[in-house]
Amino acid sequence: MSATGTSAEERTDATIHPDTSLGAVRLTVSDLDRSRAFYEQVIGLSAAEQNDGTLAFGVPGERPVIELRGDPSAPGLDRRATGLYHLAILMPTRLDLAFALARLAEAQWPLDGSSDHLVSEALYLSDPDGNGIEIYRDRPREEWREVNGQLQMSTLPLDLQSLLAELSGATQLQMLAPSGTRIGHVHLQVADLKESEAFYSGILGFEVMVRGYPGALFVSAGGYHHHLGLNTWHSLGATPPEPSAVGLRSYEIMLPSETELQRVLDRVRQAEIPIEPWGKGCLIRDPSGNSVLLRTT
Repeated sequence: MSATGTSAEERTDATIHPDTSLGAVRLTVSDLDRSRAFYEQVIGLSAAEQNDGTLAFGVPGERPVIELRGDPSAPGLDRRATGLYHLAILMPTRLDLAFALARLAEAQWPLDGSSDHLVSEALYLSDPDGNGIEIYRDRPREEWREVNGQLQMSTLPLDLQSLLAELSGATQLQMLAPSGTRIGHVHLQVADLKESEAFYSGILGFEVMVRGYPGALFVSAGGYHHHLGLNTWHSLGATPPEPSAVGLRSYEIMLPSETELQRVLDRVRQAEIPIEPWGKGCLIRDPSGNSVLLRTT
């Protein structure tokens, strides 16, 4: 499949709509005040208090990026269980990614790593509870490369000096994440790759983009490099964490219309996967127990 996406002629009822995107990622944290300070001051997102006591973070006037529920009694993050590997916050431009790096430096918050993935440039870190975070920018699609019909991704060192050079004309630090900041993809720890592929590709209809990483699979809608990463690097054969534990509560897959949502739900019903009404959407669980909220934009 071309990295430019699936055309209307190529699309079938078994393929998810190319305009599908990801919405908010919901996490449990152990100290809500500590996490609020991190996501506001280090990541640059603005917090809004919800009626249920959770905090929603994002750019004012735009859809939330992350939602946090605080629970001081929550068991700690289990890195060997299924769940979140990292959530990935997409910056609109390379300059915005440079400002994100500058915010991290200003806050003296350590990086876990940084990589050039050919299709994107990424910074990696963890929040105060150890939840993984990627902050990245995409290269233009016309710069993405294919070999034998397969999108080429890699993990190369990121030139941080080149990235910081974007700030040469800046007069002050950008303290807040810019308009258009959103969840670009979610990377999950799963127990079994074949079961996960059958669910995310065979039932939900995402297209497999990259198989070249041992123990991992990347799937997307519309030819994007990946909306979902799936790996068994720490979680092969693992079980889900306790429901109240620190970590992933759910994440949103956003369909462009009610018709497209029902198209996906029809396939879910045919597979006899339980569906729970959940606010304005429907909650399902993948074979590894990760909670997926299907809703419309």
